[in-house]
Amino acid sequence: MSISDLYSSGFRERNRDHFASIVRVALSDGELTEQEHAFLKRLANNLDIPEGNYEEILENPFAYPVNPPYDHERRLERLYDIARMVYVDEIEDEHELNIMRRLCIGLGFNHEDIDKVIDHAMQLIHEKSDLDTFVEDFRKKIKH
Repeated sequence: MSISDLYSSGFRERNRDHFASIVRVALSDGELTEQEHAFLKRLANNLDIPEGNYEEILENPFAYPVNPPYDHERRLERLYDIARMVYVDEIEDEHELNIMRRLCIGLGFNHEDIDKVIDHAMQLIHEKSDLDTFVEDFRKKIKH
């Protein structure tokens, strides 16, 4: 039994659709760079996107529905996962931070606060905050 068998098809579809939305954001400036490809590959792995689906989504991310987070807490959960991935892979460079900026906009964070949101997210990740601490701290410090 694979890990994906543990989750409902709805869960897998939301992951797939979420991944497609991220690919759309990554493609918003044209072609994908090597760094963006590497970032997307890691994200697909973390979201348990099969290789065949990964290739299909890269070819046409617009074939999948946009399912933006419906509330602030879901946006924070997605931000937490993305920030952890950037930190864990130790590739916290300007390319990945630029992708994070675009993803934050796609997640619905205020465009004017993007750098503040990312800086705070990365600070919390560097402090090894868990998801609950991350979300609670954002509730206190960052307005939505």
